[in-house]
Amino acid sequence: MKIAVFADGANRDDMIKRNKEGFVKGFTTNPTLMAKAGIRDYAAFAKSVLTEIRDLPISFEVFSDDFSEMERQAQTIASWGENVNVKIPITNTKGQSAFPLIRRLLDKKIKLNVTAIFTEQQLAGLRECVKDQDDVIVSIFAGRIADTGIDPMPIMKKAVADFKGLAKSKILWASPREVLNIYQADACGCQIITATDDLIGKLKLSQKTLEEFSLDTVKMFFNDAQKAGFQL
Repeated sequence: MKIAVFADGANRDDMIKRNKEGFVKGFTTNPTLMAKAGIRDYAAFAKSVLTEIRDLPISFEVFSDDFSEMERQAQTIASWGENVNVKIPITNTKGQSAFPLIRRLLDKKIKLNVTAIFTEQQLAGLRECVKDQDDVIVSIFAGRIADTGIDPMPIMKKAVADFKGLAKSKILWASPREVLNIYQADACGCQIITATDDLIGKLKLSQKTLEEFSLDTVKMFFNDAQKAGFQL
């Protein structure tokens, strides 16, 4: 596959482990993942990770709902390292467009990861906003789109086509639900897909035949029943 897998999470040990393994090509996190991991000092966590991950791209997200404060936070986050992409949500919680902020930050040569994209309208607006020289990751939440019963493949293919002429723009398939999504994203031409640590671990299953996997599953059921001491 040509697609680059970025590890998505907020566990420092897992991030360092994946960095040392050399398989993943970047990292992403967000305030929700960090809060669930029990992180209380945002900057301290980020800077600690960046002492270990110096060469691969890593995205940290702003967490204000005010565009002026988002801009200040974005500049602070960008100052932490050359390999940092600042995640900017496509709107704030009021549904107000972040395009003016995105353009200001790109004009300041800040690398962005524009996140929480779900619709073709959002995608089209971002395409009008981005120029050839801009370093931007376009994060489309394909997994969450699929959760609504809508096939994400058309919008992912459209995104790849629409941004093809922009040398430094990359389309990211966000929130995959299964390993198959990685192959689908690659087939669409996406440059990046995020994956949790568990999902990355499942990639080794591609080395199994279905017959082997079937037998392993039968053995699992049998062994677990034995350990539980089930009787009829």
